[in-house]
Amino acid sequence: MSTRRHFLALGLGAAGATALGLAGCGDDDDSAGTAAGNGGKDYTGPKVTLNLWNGFTGGDGDIFKKLVDTFNGEHANIAVTVATYRWEDYYAKLPGAVTSGNGPDVAVMHMDMLATFAARKVIAPVDDVATALGLSENDFAPTVWKGGLYKDKRYGIPLDMHPVGLYYNKALFQRAGLDPAKPPQDRAEMEAALAALKGAGIQGFWISPFQFTGGMTAYSLVYQFGGALYNADATKATFNSDAAVEAVSWLRKLVTDGHSPADVGQDADYLALKAGQNAFNVNGIWQVNDLKKSPEVQWGVAPVPQIGSKRAVWANSHNFAIVQQKRTDANKVAGAKVFINWLSQHSLDWAAGGQVPARRSVLEDPKFIALTEAKALSAELPDAAFPPATPGIGDVTNLFYTAFNEAILGKKPPKQALDDGVAKADKLLEDNRKKYGD
Repeated sequence: MSTRRHFLALGLGAAGATALGLAGCGDDDDSAGTAAGNGGKDYTGPKVTLNLWNGFTGGDGDIFKKLVDTFNGEHANIAVTVATYRWEDYYAKLPGAVTSGNGPDVAVMHMDMLATFAARKVIAPVDDVATALGLSENDFAPTVWKGGLYKDKRYGIPLDMHPVGLYYNKALFQRAGLDPAKPPQDRAEMEAALAALKGAGIQGFWISPFQFTGGMTAYSLVYQFGGALYNADATKATFNSDAAVEAVSWLRKLVTDGHSPADVGQDADYLALKAGQNAFNVNGIWQVNDLKKSPEVQWGVAPVPQIGSKRAVWANSHNFAIVQQKRTDANKVAGAKVFINWLSQHSLDWAAGGQVPARRSVLEDPKFIALTEAKALSAELPDAAFPPATPGIGDVTNLFYTAFNEAILGKKPPKQALDDGVAKADKLLEDNRKKYGD
């Protein structure tokens, strides 16, 4: 679950922010983003070796490396070497490596980290890649495409989108007299299913007080109820709005009404689903392959039900970025663009690793459509509620998860917990504007 490790890494925010604060690295101009070449269509220069960093430490890493090997086999003048680190180590290590001249040429980066690294000049604009290849919003899901922008410049070429979905235990459905082929799609159906499960002696929806995965469920519902974590320009936190309070209160009520234990341990919600104790678990698409390793578990996955007034879901995206260098090598930059474009076009195999491809052409490929679970969750692409492209936003969002934790555990009423979290978040947003010059 390499994606989860990224978010646990954001919990180390202070260390990461300190490392980034020391960065200030790379050339002051955009020479790395406008280097010689044709933006990724092809490369005819001398042979170059590119170092690529990523955080794919799980099974997805094996799939990624196979794709890189295929690319290398097809390109005699470009050799890509892969260095893999845990996400928390990767993000902390990258700024210092770039400053010392030992950074990679290409980096895989989560969408919510692009603005932070762009502000510190760790990564370079890639607008010319998109322009030369004729890439536009029409080639990708709009939410994913727009997420790669920071201050009107593009810093990421999207590879995928990984949302949360609703996993459900079909055996428990049958025990409660529910149709295992019909997971709930809205609030009424969800509440009816929970009542039926409770009648059969089953606590149907265990709510984890941790970011994984109760916090991500709450994040989704805040937007479903018409709220948002931040205002339009991300200068103020708004996760104490009436909509946000209603969303968190709905989840808290699942605990007080007995649909969930009062204090669910980290990962216990997911393990209980597999063990036949928990009927529902909102979790990431990356769990699909893990569940496939347990043939004894009767399970299904569907889009997160619409509990509020509109559809919305937590999601993130892996993007390719070109790293700033002390001295720009135009040939390496040109070769890096060819690699980024190639892997974006060949992301069907990547989807098998537990991701939704970002590129429309791959989404429409019959081979992707045959990936039943990923195809089901690809329906959530238009509903993805990504965090704003604001430096340091990950640390701020952690304060929402802390407030959610306090509310679900009953340490504070939902309104008070969220109010307290917003007060801290607004202060951190102000500090980040000073730190990153936004």
